[in-house]
Amino acid sequence: MATDPIPSAAPALAKLIQELNKLPGIGPKSAQRLAFHIIRLPAPEAEELSRAISIVKTNITLCDQCQNLTEATPCNICANTNRNVTQLCVVEDPMDVLALERTHSYQGLYHVLHGSLSPLNGIGPDQLKIRELFQRLSNANIEELIIATNPTLEGEATAMYISRHLSGQQLKITFLARGLPVGGSLEYSDDITLSRALQGRQEM
Repeated sequence: MATDPIPSAAPALAKLIQELNKLPGIGPKSAQRLAFHIIRLPAPEAEELSRAISIVKTNITLCDQCQNLTEATPCNICANTNRNVTQLCVVEDPMDVLALERTHSYQGLYHVLHGSLSPLNGIGPDQLKIRELFQRLSNANIEELIIATNPTLEGEATAMYISRHLSGQQLKITFLARGLPVGGSLEYSDDITLSRALQGRQEM
């Protein structure tokens, strides 16, 4: 929840604090600290920060194959001819791709759903990149689908929805070994845990 403006703060400063408070994981006090830090930045550094935000909003798009964030499509992973094109790993968010890539344990391709099923929050299959996943599977020579959704109720529901939809097809479907903490997120897991989860994946 955004913090109320500081009565004694200049309007521009109060507005900056409000906007920073909208960022995930940033509470009112953190927003204030960040705002005062930005104020203390030398003008060139502040301008560089502003420019970086503007460039990201202008240049970042979704890869037309894997739906990951990229500046060019296909992204560098999809365009890499050294990747194993018979394996496809399904993750919830772009940050999960970064987490798995850090392990150097997986050399296949990815598909980013951009969330997980959550009927209570109005998030169904049409709000995710699930249709694009099924279309991709029908047009590609994928032999193994690795479902790497987060070990949460929503992540598990998403994994089951995908696996049930694909049941009966000539496709090996596996999921990560549950060395991952229940209720956790891939992006916060350490590299060794992720590597072992990949290596110990089981068939659905």
